[in-house]
Amino acid sequence: MSMSDQNLLKNIKQKLKNFWSIPIFKYAIIIHLLYFVLSTILTLVFFRSQNDFLVYYRVGEIFVTDPANLYNPANYVDIWPFRYFPLSALLFVPFYLMGFELGFIVFNLINLLLNVLISIILYKLILLIRREDHEKEENRVILYICLYLIGLPQVFNYILGQINLYITLLILLSLFIFLKCKDIKWQFFASFLLGISIIIKPTTIFMIPFLIMLNYDYNNKKLKLDFTTSFLRLLGVLLPLSLNIILFLIYPGLLNGFLETNFTGSETVLLNHSFSITKLISNFFLYIGVPATELSVLPIFLSVLLILGSISLILYVFRRFYQNGLIYGYTFGILIMFLAYFDSWDHHLLNLTPLLVVILFNLPRNSEITRKYIKPSFFFLNFFDLAFMGIFWLTKLFFPFNFASTIFLILIFIGIGQYCLNKENKEK
Repeated sequence: MSMSDQNLLKNIKQKLKNFWSIPIFKYAIIIHLLYFVLSTILTLVFFRSQNDFLVYYRVGEIFVTDPANLYNPANYVDIWPFRYFPLSALLFVPFYLMGFELGFIVFNLINLLLNVLISIILYKLILLIRREDHEKEENRVILYICLYLIGLPQVFNYILGQINLYITLLILLSLFIFLKCKDIKWQFFASFLLGISIIIKPTTIFMIPFLIMLNYDYNNKKLKLDFTTSFLRLLGVLLPLSLNIILFLIYPGLLNGFLETNFTGSETVLLNHSFSITKLISNFFLYIGVPATELSVLPIFLSVLLILGSISLILYVFRRFYQNGLIYGYTFGILIMFLAYFDSWDHHLLNLTPLLVVILFNLPRNSEITRKYIKPSFFFLNFFDLAFMGIFWLTKLFFPFNFASTIFLILIFIGIGQYCLNKENKEK
C-alpha cells in the first residue's frame, strides 16, 4: 500500500470516528440496518407473492426464455405489469438465474450498498453547493443525510425489492459531475449516466429538457443558449436510451406493448393510492360512476404534463440565477413525473428527498422558501406519507383519494418556482 493510500485510509477512519461521535449517526446506522433485516425477513416469509421484486424476477425469466412477450399481460396476471424500457430487463437476468430467495437477498444487499454510496455522494454534493451563510461544521449535513436514511420510504423500498436506489445514485452522481466538472467530456459523461438511469427506470425522463443550457439574460434582455454543451448533453442522455431501438426493431411487438402498458392499457385506470394529479383525476371519474372501459388516462396525463412542463420550463429559463441551477432543473423534472404520470408511489420519493436535502443547503440559511415549502415537505414525504397511504385503504370505498403527498409536491413546485423568479438572486 502506497503512502497516499495509507493517508486516504487514515482520513476515512478519522471521518468515520468523528461521525460516530454524533448521536444521530449511530442511531441512523442501527435503524437502517434494522430496516434492511426486518424487510428482508418480512418479504421472504410473509410477502413473498406481494412485492415488486417478483415482477423483476419474472422479467428476467421472460427476457431469457421469450423476450418477444416482455409486455404480454398474460405473463403478469398475478402481479403488476412490467412498465420499463426493454433494455432494463437485462439487469434482472442475474437475479432470475440465482433463484428467487437468493436473488432477493442479493438484490437487497446491493440496495444496502447503494444507500452507502448515495450517502457519500450526497455528502460531497452538499459540501460542493452549500452556501456560505450555512454552518461550517458538518453536523447539520450529517443530520439530514441520516434523516434520509431513516425515512420510511426506505422500509417500503426494501420490502418491495424496488429499484429506486439505482436511480437515486445516478441522479446524484450525474448532478455532482455536472456541477463540479465543467469540461465538455465530463458534461457528456454526466448526461450519459442520466441516460442509463432512464433505461433502468424512466423516472428521470422529464429531466432531459432541463439539460439544455438556455436562460434569459436580464442584463442584455435576450435569451442565451450554449448550443455546443447543450447538444453534447442531449447526445449523452439519448445515446444509451436509443439502444432500446435495437430491441424494438428485433421484436416489433415490444414497442406497442411498452406504449399500451404505460399509457392505454386497462391497468392505467385502476383505482389505487397513487398520489399523482393524473391518478386523482382518474379516481374521481371512477368515483362518480364513469366505467373504467370508457376512461382513458392518456389525455389526462398529457394535459397535466403540458401544463406542469410548460410552467417548469418557463420558470427555469427565466430564473434569476445561473450557478447550481441544474439542482432545480432536476427537481422540476422529478416533480413533473410524480405529478403527471399515473403511477406515483411512496417508494418513488427516495428519488426526490435527497434533492430536497441538497436544496436546503443551497438556499439561504434562513430562507422563507425553506421554512414554508422545502423543509415541511421533506419531513412529510420522508416520515408521514405512508400513514396517508394507510388512510386511503381505510377510506377507499367512500373517499378514494390519496392527496396529501400531492399537496406537498405542489408546495415544492411553488417554492422552487418562487426562488427561480426572486429578483434577489439576479447576481448569482
